[in-house]
This record gives sequence, C-alpha cells and structure tokens, in this order.
Amino acid sequence: MQREKRNLVAWVESCKMGSLLTRTFKPRYVRVLILGLDAAGKTTLLTRIKHGRTTDTIPTIGFNVESVKIKGIKYTFWDVGGQDKLRELWKHYYFGTHILAFVIDSASRDTIEVSKEALFGVLMDPLMDSCVLLVYANKQDMSCAFRAKEIADKLSLHELRERPWHVQPSCATTGDGVFEGLQWAAKQVKKQKKKTIPRKLYFTNRL
Repeated sequence: MQREKRNLVAWVESCKMGSLLTRTFKPRYVRVLILGLDAAGKTTLLTRIKHGRTTDTIPTIGFNVESVKIKGIKYTFWDVGGQDKLRELWKHYYFGTHILAFVIDSASRDTIEVSKEALFGVLMDPLMDSCVLLVYANKQDMSCAFRAKEIADKLSLHELRERPWHVQPSCATTGDGVFEGLQWAAKQVKKQKKKTIPRKLYFTNRL
C-alpha cells in the first residue's frame, strides 16, 4: 500500500511538472483588434508594426490581417475598415480579442464625438468585457492635434473604472509611440492572464 501511495504521489508530481512546462513553453498569443473611423491611420499603423515602415495606403474595404512576433509574443492584428457601413460589421471580429487598439485622428476635431460613440458602442458588447483598451492618439505631428489628456477627456475614458485603458500619443507615419503603446497593452494582458491561472494545484492523497 505504501509503495502504491509513493507511486501515485510521484505520478501527480510529474503531472504538475508537465503542466508547468506546458504553460512555460507554450507560445504566447495575443489577438489585437484595430478599430477607428476611416482615415484615422489604422492601416498605416499596422504597416508600421509589420514592416517597420509606411507605404501609401487606400481605404480598407473589409479587413487586413497580419501576424507579427515581437519579443516572444505572437500578435495577430485585425485591421477593420471604419467607414459608416463597415462599422456595422465590427461585431463579427470581437470574439477572442485581448487588445482593442482604437485609433483616433487627433487632428480631426470635428469627428471626436463620432469616435466616442463608436468606441463605447464596441465596449458595451459583452464579448469585449475583458479586453484591454489602447487608444492611439494618432497624427500627433499635426499642430492642431488634440493631446493625449484632451483625448481621454473628450472620450470620457475616466468612466471606465473596471477596464485597463491608456491613451498613447502616436504618429504612425514616423512610428513614434506605436510600439510603446503595444508594450503597455501587452503588460496589461499578461497581468490579466496571471489572475486567471490558479497559483497552486491541490491533490488528495487518499487511496
């Protein structure tokens, strides 16, 4: 009986070690949904992340998808068109999203209220309850651009008490702020995942 108990304990410990190794070496995957009004700079942002440079872009009709590995993390970016009619299709891309990267044209002062309405429409969907919100205050190279604090105030982001959020000043054409924002969001996703993984596994020794 004692020998059987020792074998069982050894087997349980090996299972625990195997589970730990699986979690340790399992490739990390993060799904990023890039949304925002048309002409906010979403595709330019994605091109900068993917290729480290920018090219001439055309309005996205439908979506673009790219996978990029950054510092050991595999990101899949979904860039969805922001025209009026396409916004109705955004909901089909919500499932499984870890990071919502919402891109704002900081220089377009006339559209900030439309952006706010579109953003909160997304956040109200239950499928987006657990995602991290990263707002790119894009086109900061323009002299008339709203600054990050102004963007946060205009979007009423301080009302989001239960959701991690951050406004990242950025310029997709030069790359300024693009990866800094992504780094912040990745850290938040990591914190959330730690909360969902039990710190200890308990087993019974009864036979």
